[in-house]
Amino acid sequence: MERIVSLLPSTTEIACALGFGPQLVGRSHECDFPPEIRDLPVLTRPKLDARAGSREIDDRVKSLVRDGLSVYEVDADGLRELAPTHILTQDQCEVCAASLGDLESALAIWTGERPKVVSLSPQTLGDVWRSIIEVAVALSAGERGSELTNSLADRLTEIAERTPSQSRRPRVACIEWLDPLMAAGNWIPELVTLAGGQNLLGRAGSHSAWLTVAELTDADPDVIVVLPCGFDLGRTREELMSVIERPPWPQLRAVEQGRVFLTDGNQFFNRPGPRLVESLAIFSEIFHPKTIEPVHRGTGWSAL
Repeated sequence: MERIVSLLPSTTEIACALGFGPQLVGRSHECDFPPEIRDLPVLTRPKLDARAGSREIDDRVKSLVRDGLSVYEVDADGLRELAPTHILTQDQCEVCAASLGDLESALAIWTGERPKVVSLSPQTLGDVWRSIIEVAVALSAGERGSELTNSLADRLTEIAERTPSQSRRPRVACIEWLDPLMAAGNWIPELVTLAGGQNLLGRAGSHSAWLTVAELTDADPDVIVVLPCGFDLGRTREELMSVIERPPWPQLRAVEQGRVFLTDGNQFFNRPGPRLVESLAIFSEIFHPKTIEPVHRGTGWSAL
């Protein structure tokens, strides 16, 4: 019988979508979906105050990384007590969640048979689907993985095909961090395109990049979507209100025309797993308010 520890919200969602929810025995401090996993033992903690402002969090992260320190700690004793057969983690981003390096440090004094470690590093939508299959294969459920990814791909296609054709696509800026500014990369530009938008900042398949105020001003997007990593809707609104009155925000086209939107970037866009399908649906609702029913408004997104 598998005993699975997941140290990443997206891998927890992947394991559950594959039918391995009952085999999960431990999680990270950030894993919160589906709700039934919230009572599992927590095996990670951050070395910073997640309630701090965007600038303070960024300064603290950069200080830790500059000193060669990890942003997270893994509970090595708790991990050994759970005796997992499989551990799901990531080596894509050292500041987003506990990394492969953090886990290796926790396993350094492990005795006896070591668990199988599955570390994911998706950069594109295709990588996300391959990650799901990688987890499925590691859990001896390759067929389930293929069925799940085919179903998710079909749902993406269905949403994209419902997107109305337009002679001019809305020019979209996706902001992953507010202070300092960061443009969303990885799979986000692909989702923007599928939803009928024209992505202006951030590159598909590349890590999210720092963004200057001048670059945002020069782009002057039709639509701004704010999707900070780790923040829910309420926290995103709070952080945005602290910067929206600073130049050049009031003069931006999207601000003047009331086309700035907040999203729950924590639950949706920044989790490379099954709910990227819902992330695409949210983009479609934002970009096409006259034709797409806003079923996620108030839970996944809201207007400023």
